[in-house]
Amino acid sequence: MPNDLTSRSYAEALDANDKLAKFRDEFVITDKSLSYLDGNSLGRMPKATAKVVADYLQQEWATKLVTGWSEWIDEAQQVGDLVGRATFGATAGQTLCVDTTSVNFYQLCSAAVDARPNRKTVITDTANFPTDRYILEGICKQRGLKLVLIDDDSGEEFVSPEMLAAVLNDDVALVSLSVIQYRSGVLHDIGKLTQLARASGALFVWDASHAVGVVPMHFERDKVDLAVGCTYKYCNSGPGSPAWLFVSKSMQAELQVPIQGWFAQRDQFAMGQGFDRADDIRGFQIASPSIIGMRCVETAIAMIERAGLPDIAQKAAVGTDLMIALHDAWLAPLGFSVVTPRDAKRRGGHISIRHEHAQKISEAMRIFSGVIGDYRQPDCIRLAISPLATSFVEVFDGFARIRDLVATKKYLEVEESTSRVT
Repeated sequence: MPNDLTSRSYAEALDANDKLAKFRDEFVITDKSLSYLDGNSLGRMPKATAKVVADYLQQEWATKLVTGWSEWIDEAQQVGDLVGRATFGATAGQTLCVDTTSVNFYQLCSAAVDARPNRKTVITDTANFPTDRYILEGICKQRGLKLVLIDDDSGEEFVSPEMLAAVLNDDVALVSLSVIQYRSGVLHDIGKLTQLARASGALFVWDASHAVGVVPMHFERDKVDLAVGCTYKYCNSGPGSPAWLFVSKSMQAELQVPIQGWFAQRDQFAMGQGFDRADDIRGFQIASPSIIGMRCVETAIAMIERAGLPDIAQKAAVGTDLMIALHDAWLAPLGFSVVTPRDAKRRGGHISIRHEHAQKISEAMRIFSGVIGDYRQPDCIRLAISPLATSFVEVFDGFARIRDLVATKKYLEVEESTSRVT
């Protein structure tokens, strides 16, 4: 293999030796010249998904009508078990594939603080994903709780065990962090942070949206009690696809979620007066799940299970190493800097790079260069390798185009976008 990481032949050699390369052919790729480096926001569509959805519409809904519910009724648990088994090593009966990440986050965080009624403090960090912070603000306002925000002024947007320990005490009901920070791409130590919170008597809700499907997680080994995540990033299940929630068996009977839907009722079809919550994972389901959406999830997660998380994570590490090497050689001289940790064990599938003109560059990448990443305030461009769908040459070509775009100052010609989406 060539030794020069900045040569195209090096990327070609990586592709030639990539045991996951065959999976790229299982995705719909309509423009082979496009460098799509935004799978951390929305994964590509698997080819099988279209047939799976069409078959459901034509052979199930159209023909079985309401009688199909006898087969569909438990799919949230069945697909949830697949998600748990394939992506974070959970045994059956602890994961649901249902609703949105935000709804699931609200449900579990509300249940967590209510389970610690004599504790009045909630902890998260200033760099956490906005929805999580906003939901926690709302929960604290409703219940008269104090929200403590950990602020890492190093710029890495990372919460170390020492930083968490400094704010933990016997008044803390809940800690919530993201497994991987959405902007910086840094990976938290799930096991150590969870244990710290547990030792203080607090509950912990993890948001694994930017980690699931690309980083091996071991919820049972690390004694994780509560977690949520989406399925449309590295899990390639489509825009707005059903999210998932994880509740360890040890916590299922203890917690009471605030939205008491009929799917959580112990004897669901008795339609009785008064809510009598099921003690198992079904007690966390609100209502009828999206069967179409879950078929998309099932199709994509089955692909991840076939590929295996260790190989996926290894390709992500090599791919992000390549990104950082190309950045150092080509982009650093043009005013860029890397936000994401250089140690592959401390990141997932995306890196974040800074530039004073990041917003203009990100927009120009799409318009002029055929490269798709995304921009995040105040000055970051996120670039990802989605290991099943992205080739190493795609990464190489994308970075070469970014280099040329900035070196020629072509990006200065871009007009201000009218889209709210960055």
